[in-house]
Amino acid sequence: MNSTHAQQTLLEHYVKKILAAKVYELAVRTPLQDAPALSEALGNRILLKREDLQPTFSFKIRGAFNKLMQLSDEQKARGVIPASAGNHAQGVALAARELGIAATIVMPCTTPELKVLGVRSRGADAVLHGESFPFALEHALNLAQQTRRTFVSPFDDPDVIAGQGTVAMEILRQHQGPLDAIFVPVGGGGLIAGIAAYVKYLRPEVRIIGVESEHSACLSAALQAGERVVLPAVGTFADGVAVAQIGAHGFEVCRFCVDEVLTVSNDELCAAIKNIYDDTRSITEPSGALAVAGIKKYAAKTGARGQTFVAIDSGANINFDSLRHVAERAAMCNAPA
Repeated sequence: MNSTHAQQTLLEHYVKKILAAKVYELAVRTPLQDAPALSEALGNRILLKREDLQPTFSFKIRGAFNKLMQLSDEQKARGVIPASAGNHAQGVALAARELGIAATIVMPCTTPELKVLGVRSRGADAVLHGESFPFALEHALNLAQQTRRTFVSPFDDPDVIAGQGTVAMEILRQHQGPLDAIFVPVGGGGLIAGIAAYVKYLRPEVRIIGVESEHSACLSAALQAGERVVLPAVGTFADGVAVAQIGAHGFEVCRFCVDEVLTVSNDELCAAIKNIYDDTRSITEPSGALAVAGIKKYAAKTGARGQTFVAIDSGANINFDSLRHVAERAAMCNAPA
């Protein structure tokens, strides 16, 4: 990758922050697991980075804890107000409880009940506001201003991005052999920015491929426009990535570090949830299955064979009563594998 000096400086800045990120008091080093059935079906080696095995069943605990660890004593005493589609909320709730910080977390009214209960069971206040994340975000920013509490972004913050980037640090340590591409789910861009910065600095030959829901493809829209844009509406089936605008800090990295962005349908996500279940006996939420759906689409499109791909299995917070719909759609979907 041809990079300007400014771009290399930015990557170096993030690599240093990732290496220094404070995540492992709460987050765990998740396994990088072979997916044998999917690998055989696609003719490529597929490895799953099992972020669904985090204490909050999502990678978001990494960025949330790293951010809260960076707060001043005064900020900690005042408390925090994050906005979240649900997974960041649970990460902040757990991190705040461990650090003795008061947390009021704003989530959309459409947030799965499982995620709301996950927040309240960890001692944080959950405020439901608006039909999707952009409305919750606006309300949280207003509350933070009124109460002088610190707003904690789920993705648009360098400390959050650095925390998420520890996923890439683990992948490169766990798999030191050939690696052709890492497929990363994209919502607001914090995870892919952290992963892309770390990987492109250390192993620039590895392709970074973002995967978005076709109903919230804010990174695709921004890359096409050459600037951040606001989507007029977002779908909430993949609620963990239902974001209308890519984060500014993340986009600064993604615009020169992400090699490609794919979009997938809800049915393709349902089929990918089944693929992950067949190989791991674990149930992934729709946004957690984005990367596997993206690999299937990429393999079908390019005819790739004999390559090694990593998929970030990013979360498992799905309401039990949603599984019937997922199973029905997976059975009807004609996607490969």
